[in-house]
Amino acid sequence: MTKKLIATSLLVAALQVSCTDNFDALNTDPTRASSSAFDPNLLLPSAEYSYVNGAAGYNGPILFQAGWVQILASTSSGGANYYTNADKYVISGNTADYQQRSWNIEYQAASYMYEMQQLTAGNAARSNLNNIGAIMQIQALAYITDVYGDIPYTQALQAKTNAVTTPAYDTQQSVYTSMLSQLDKATAALNTSGDTPTNDAMSYKGDITKWKKYGYSLMLKLAMRLVKADATTAKTYAEKAAAGGVFTSSDDDAYVVADNANGYGNSNGQALTTLDDIYQVRWSKPLIDYLKNNSDPRLSIVAEVPPAGLTANQSGTSGGSTDASAQMGLPSGYDLNGGATDISKAPNYPGATGSGTNVTPIGNYSRPTVMYRNRNAPLFILTYAETELLLAEAATRGFNVSGSAAQHYSNALVAGMQSLARYGGNTISSATATAYAAAHPLVASTALQQINTEYWATTGLMMNFTAAWNNWKRSGYPALTPVNYTGNFSNGQIPRRQPYPTSEATLNSNSYRTAIGNLSGGDTWSSRVWWDK
Repeated sequence: MTKKLIATSLLVAALQVSCTDNFDALNTDPTRASSSAFDPNLLLPSAEYSYVNGAAGYNGPILFQAGWVQILASTSSGGANYYTNADKYVISGNTADYQQRSWNIEYQAASYMYEMQQLTAGNAARSNLNNIGAIMQIQALAYITDVYGDIPYTQALQAKTNAVTTPAYDTQQSVYTSMLSQLDKATAALNTSGDTPTNDAMSYKGDITKWKKYGYSLMLKLAMRLVKADATTAKTYAEKAAAGGVFTSSDDDAYVVADNANGYGNSNGQALTTLDDIYQVRWSKPLIDYLKNNSDPRLSIVAEVPPAGLTANQSGTSGGSTDASAQMGLPSGYDLNGGATDISKAPNYPGATGSGTNVTPIGNYSRPTVMYRNRNAPLFILTYAETELLLAEAATRGFNVSGSAAQHYSNALVAGMQSLARYGGNTISSATATAYAAAHPLVASTALQQINTEYWATTGLMMNFTAAWNNWKRSGYPALTPVNYTGNFSNGQIPRRQPYPTSEATLNSNSYRTAIGNLSGGDTWSSRVWWDK
C-alpha cells in the first residue's frame, strides 16, 4: 500500500459524506480537488484493499465461512468470544456486526469503482482504467450476491448521481446475467496499447495483459457458479472465458500484499496471532485428514502442533512442530465446558498437554503455522490453481475448453502447492509438487469429487474461506457432516447464506421485503440463493 491510498480513503470518505449534504457546493470549494483535477487512479488501491479485506480478511469469512465449511474449528462456545459462531453456528456478541460487514465493505469497494468509472467515462486516454473499474465493481457485487442472494444492482451506487437512496433489489438470476455480459464487454475492451494504471496495489501493478487474464478468469469462476441453475449460460460463458485467455501460470495469481506499517495489514494474520490460543482455533479434522491421507506435502508447510504447555492466555507467536505424522485436525462442534460436547469426549482425543498451571486441553491439535500470522502476508483474490480446477470441471462436463480435465487437474495440484510460497514460509519444490500430481491423477469416475474437494482445500489453505464455502454449496464437495450444537441458528445445518444487514429492514424496507419473498426459507442462514441447487 502507499501513502496515496490513505489520502485517497480520506478523500473518498469526504466525497461520500458530501453526497447527502451540499455536494455541489463542496465539490466547487476552491480548497478541494475538483473532479477534473482529481486523478481517478488514486481510487484504485482503495477499492482493491477494500474488496480483498472484505472478501478474504477478518471481516466475516474467518469468523463465519472458515468454520461453516470446516477449514478451521474451535472449542470456543459462548459469550463475546470471536469464534463462537464458526463451527457451531451459534450467536455471539459479534454476530450482527460481522453479518453486515461483507455487505458494507464490498459495497464500499464497488462505490470506489463506480466513482472511478464516472471520472473516466468517455475519456479514451483512461479507457483501461474505466474497464478495470467495471471488472472490479463486478467482482465486489458478485461477492455480495453469492453471500446474501438478491441485491441492489441496477439502482445501486447512485445516491449521488441519481439521488437513489432506497434502491430496488434485483434477482440473483438477473444480476448474474448482467454481470457476465458486462464482464465480457469490459474485459474484451482492455487494450495492451492503451493507458496503464499508475496506482495499482494488486499484484499486477498495472499490467493490462494480466488484468485481461483476470477478467476472463473471473468470468470462468462466475460461469461455473451456474452449472446447476443455468447450465446453458454456464457453458456459454465458461467457453467464452477459456477462449478469451484465462490464467496460464501462478505468475497470474491475483492478490494484494498487505502493508501493515501503513494501516493495511493482513487481518487474518492479526486474528491468528492474538486469538489463536485464546480462542482455541485449529485446522479442522476433515482438512488435516485430507492432507494426511494423500501424503500431501503442504501438510508440514501449513500445520504445526503448538509447543507443549502453551496456555489459553498466551498469544502463541512461537512456532511448533511441523512433523507431518504428528498433525491432528480438531473436530467441529466441541467446547471446553465439561459436558457432553467437551473436547475430552471427542473420538481419539489426544489428551491435555503441559503441567501445573500450563495445561492446555487441545495442545496436540494442529494450528496454522507462523507464516499465516504475518501481518504483511498476501490476501488472495483468485489464483491460477483455482482457475485450472474450474477448467478441469468444465472439461469434465463436456464444455469446449482446450486441454484435458486430467491435465488441468494436474496443473492445479502443482500450482496450489507452489502459490503458498507467497506467504514467505517454507516452500515446496517444483519437483516435489510435480511428483505429487503424477501420483494423484484425476480419475474419470470420481472427477467432480476430486476437483471440488481440492478446490476446498486449496482455497482454504490460502485463507480464501468464502470461495471454499461458495464452491462447496455449488458442488456438494467435500461431503461434510453438519454440527447440531445446542442453540445453533441454522437448525443443525451448515449455513447456506448470511441474512441481510438488519438496517435493510428499516432503511430500505419495501425493497427488502421483496427480496426476502424470493427466499424459500425467508431471511435465514439456511435459505438457499438462486444458484445454490
